[in-house]
Amino acid sequence: MKRSEFRYIEPLRVRWAEVDAQGIVFNGHYLTYLDTAVSGYWRALALPYAETMRALGGDLFVRRATLDYRGSARYDDQLGIGIRVREFGNSSMKVDAAIFRSEQMLVHGEMVYVFADPATQSPLRLPDELRAIIQAFEAGQGVVDVSLGRWSELGEAATAIRREVFVEEQHIPADLEWDSADAECLHALAFNRLGRPLATGRLLEHVPGVAKIGRMAVRRALRGSQIGRQVLDALMAEARRQGYREVLLHAQLSAEGFYQRAGFQRRGEPFEEAGIGHVEMVRAL
Repeated sequence: MKRSEFRYIEPLRVRWAEVDAQGIVFNGHYLTYLDTAVSGYWRALALPYAETMRALGGDLFVRRATLDYRGSARYDDQLGIGIRVREFGNSSMKVDAAIFRSEQMLVHGEMVYVFADPATQSPLRLPDELRAIIQAFEAGQGVVDVSLGRWSELGEAATAIRREVFVEEQHIPADLEWDSADAECLHALAFNRLGRPLATGRLLEHVPGVAKIGRMAVRRALRGSQIGRQVLDALMAEARRQGYREVLLHAQLSAEGFYQRAGFQRRGEPFEEAGIGHVEMVRAL
């Protein structure tokens, strides 16, 4: 089994607390590593796990987990944990897992999950829509669609995301979050294959020739899964199509690295907006 056979690889660095008296990772920790990687796999599918299971009317339970130890990880090793769904049964799915140090496979695992009623743990048929999403992902297809539209089309879903992220999580006053520009902006909204909205942003003219991107928000469970980047790319592509020469935005300081990786550069000194540190960033188109 090779690293290249996995579309999803979860990065992980071995911590001191995970090493035993032999100087190697204690065998039981590898199951925790796999479970951590499975959580990342759900993010890669653009499926917030708990919400998705509630919507599908069931939950996934581990029926069997086996590990084959072929090498040992040590403190400070940088590992890659590969996860892929190999096959489906009526109510189950088999998951292959492998833990790599560079290209060397240290541990091979197999897990069988059963979809079942969360109250009785009685097996249920694995939903067809879930099968289709996983099959599409494993076939290399995208699992997120980004729509562009006006507030009248996308405002309800964008409002829900912005309230969750800005008002409830970051405690920004609601009267500062919504403004008259929403009705004039072009909005972007990312949806998963179950039609659930995951991330949003908006585009408007700052000055002639310069567009401004703002209100970028990704639901907490999906951060780090590149969905925010897909929204940003869609807005920049639209700005380019409309003939703007530059895009400007006000980035929260905690998100500066995200925008730098997208080609934006800091301009000027940090400042506060709604009580949160920001910096102006620009990128030529």
